[in-house]
Amino acid sequence: MLPLSGVTVVSLEHAVAAPFATRQLADLGARVIKIERPSGGDFARQYDESVNGLASYFVWLNRSKESVAIDVKSAEGKAILADLVDTADVVVQNLGPGAAARLGLSAADLHAKDPGKIVLNITGWGSTGPWKDRKAYDLLVQCETGLVSLTGTADDVAKVGVSIADIAAGMYGFSGVLAALYRRASTGEGADIEVSLFEALAEWVGQPAHFTAGLGRQPGRFGAAHATIAPYGPYDDADGHTILLAIQNEPEWERFCRTVLERPDLVVDERFAGNSRRVNHRDELNVIVAECIGRLTTVVAEAKLAEAGVAYAGVNTVSEFLEHPVLQARDRWRSVDTEKGSVRALLPPIGLGEEARMGPVPAHGAHTATVLRELGLDTERIATLRDQGIINADMTKEEINR
Repeated sequence: MLPLSGVTVVSLEHAVAAPFATRQLADLGARVIKIERPSGGDFARQYDESVNGLASYFVWLNRSKESVAIDVKSAEGKAILADLVDTADVVVQNLGPGAAARLGLSAADLHAKDPGKIVLNITGWGSTGPWKDRKAYDLLVQCETGLVSLTGTADDVAKVGVSIADIAAGMYGFSGVLAALYRRASTGEGADIEVSLFEALAEWVGQPAHFTAGLGRQPGRFGAAHATIAPYGPYDDADGHTILLAIQNEPEWERFCRTVLERPDLVVDERFAGNSRRVNHRDELNVIVAECIGRLTTVVAEAKLAEAGVAYAGVNTVSEFLEHPVLQARDRWRSVDTEKGSVRALLPPIGLGEEARMGPVPAHGAHTATVLRELGLDTERIATLRDQGIINADMTKEEINR
């Protein structure tokens, strides 16, 4: 029994934020019923075709879920959705502004029928305020929180290479649902949870926000180097391999000077006496460190850094990450089924003493007939709904009768 076995989640979701939250609930055993449009489904299914013809985003975010395709804008589809929501412990949505309320899925509507219902709404800028009706996509939120102004080089800004605002919101949605389930187990009380992409990422830029408020200027952009610690960044060795090293404190700095740089004189050099001075003289320091590391092979450089007790890492490509020895040694890879064959996927990072569920990635509408039969609809009615386009039209007779 996984921790969330017996918990049913109905989610009107698309793209990244809500699917990331609900996939983690599914990982822990919850039954997640994903509502999709009859035509095309979650538009993340069309983002790319990189995984045997399937979209990498969709494969990543939707394993272990059940796909039910319903036209929720139709009267009959809306009625089916209402019946399905009645069976749920948790209702999740990241639809456009006002869409959930128009479907009768506001927290107030749901709690009027069931005060124990847990409702998670993921919004862009919040359900109130001057931007409540404004569209929000990940990169827009990265820009508005100032994150893009912190990322890149001195010459140009850059976005983060993953959907970090969506991921942040999904993580807070996931943890909010867990907290609400815990409280409900004690009190029977449901929850109205709201997480906005903007406020989730605003929390994640808390350190530079405090730094800027305190000094009246924001940290600079230094590429892969640390904005406020030095030396802390990438250096090329004699083999052309890039090593990122990180000095965190003065004892490490002293050992680095003596063992790696073989320059004990730098320990007493006033330019580098303390992190703030090293940051102020970053350019001079980088020349010294780069010249030293550039003379060492990868093997020698890593051996010296290890001897000095200085943290370091290889600046890997994604291909190198996929074959990372830590993932191999810790047996983190599993096989996940899809409609186009099996793919490798990483176990989720939460370890609870039992392995997370790693179920199939659902084909569009694959579970529609099964779920409708659970609601009491017979084969003839399901076929009629299919023919009317209220559920996915590509459902075969065998799927209806299964």
